[in-house]
Amino acid sequence: MDRTTTIILLSFVSLVLGALAIAIFIYVIVPWRRRRRAAKEASANSVTFQTESSPEQPESTTPAKRNSSIKQHSLFIIFDQPSERSDERLTEWLREKGARYDSIKKIFLIDGQQPANPITITNAFPPGEMPDLLRGETHAPIKGISLLVKPPLHKRRNQQMYVYVELAKEMQTHFSGAMLNAEREPTTDDTFERIIG
Repeated sequence: MDRTTTIILLSFVSLVLGALAIAIFIYVIVPWRRRRRAAKEASANSVTFQTESSPEQPESTTPAKRNSSIKQHSLFIIFDQPSERSDERLTEWLREKGARYDSIKKIFLIDGQQPANPITITNAFPPGEMPDLLRGETHAPIKGISLLVKPPLHKRRNQQMYVYVELAKEMQTHFSGAMLNAEREPTTDDTFERIIG
């Protein structure tokens, strides 16, 4: 085999390997980005605050059955007087609780008792994204926040629910705002009991 044939053969092999690498890249990365985008949109939709009042529906199940079907607990704290001062107090509170900012989802996370299932803090109003308060990102005053957490699969692992309820009560006291449950109704002791299980 002469030198020219070898060079042509090696060029052809490198082109085939390049095309194969591009195909693998498209096969792996593009669906991953779609899943990430879909997850981001789903989290934004789950925290969308509905301003329209929905008609009351009678409860058809007991709290125990309802609790087992809940995919995520949601509590909303609406600030009485949103201002730069309330944002400063929120920033101090987040630092005190060791919150970390997720720059991809634009939310804050607090580890609590179970870092694998952190408590999520988002903006209560659309689009549900928080500015990075810990780094002094500029923004309009935050009118309220959502506290979100996934319930444990087993009741014996509900330590995070206690932390979640304590954080919610502390936020309501600290910011003297209205606290609403997932149905946008004022929270009661029954709401907290259902969350703790």
